[in-house]
Amino acid sequence: MSTDDTGFAGSIPAIYDRHLGPFLFRPFAEEVAQRAGRWKPRSILETAAGTGLATEALAEACPDAEIVATDLNQAMLDVARTRLPPRVELQPADAQALPFPDARFDLVVCQFGIMFMPDKVAANREARPVPGDGGHYVLAVWNRLEENPASRIVHEAVASLSPENPPAFLARTPFGYSDPARIEHDLLAAGFTDVEFETVKLRALPEAEANDAAVGLVCGSPLRTEIEAFGPDALDWATEAAREAFRAAGEFDPRLSAHIVTAIR
Repeated sequence: MSTDDTGFAGSIPAIYDRHLGPFLFRPFAEEVAQRAGRWKPRSILETAAGTGLATEALAEACPDAEIVATDLNQAMLDVARTRLPPRVELQPADAQALPFPDARFDLVVCQFGIMFMPDKVAANREARPVPGDGGHYVLAVWNRLEENPASRIVHEAVASLSPENPPAFLARTPFGYSDPARIEHDLLAAGFTDVEFETVKLRALPEAEANDAAVGLVCGSPLRTEIEAFGPDALDWATEAAREAFRAAGEFDPRLSAHIVTAIR
């Protein structure tokens, strides 16, 4: 079974953007952008920018800032380009080895990306904002799967595909890096000296539905690769299993929980 947790290609970026945007990512994009706007940064680097959901919010909150958004997957940036103003520069780059000089930016943002990076200390070390009070590094990191009920329902539904060898992407990667002590350790090891945590509870946007969670997580994330390994009909079966689990649960639960982490060099 494939465990390529960074593979966002083919039809995944468009499905991710359409379904996971209102369900998971836009609420926190607005939260992070509001915080960024208060600092009035002159230059912003975003790593693991994906399809530009947080980038768009940052561009609106910081209209005078230079913004460079990077992602490992060109296919994700291609979707991002369709929503972002021309002043935002998009560049494919590995967050663990960025092509920028030290202290190039006074704000570095990584929304729900650090969990995907094999060497998290290296990724943090590369995120070097301007030293001191003028520079900030902001991470959004999902809280435990148990604190994100809709994602937990999908995880449990697709696990029934193979109880002996269940697809575990959601628990392993996006929701598998939720321990504040571990996150703080990796930031301190990268050279940051001041780390602040806030666990923020939001809700999916009003237009988000159970189908967005089912289709978005099953078909619009690397979970798809794990499921497809079970056979040609597995993706349809898993999507329907997730839908059925939501029907059994009753009303869609839009609660979301994540850590917003701010670090200073």
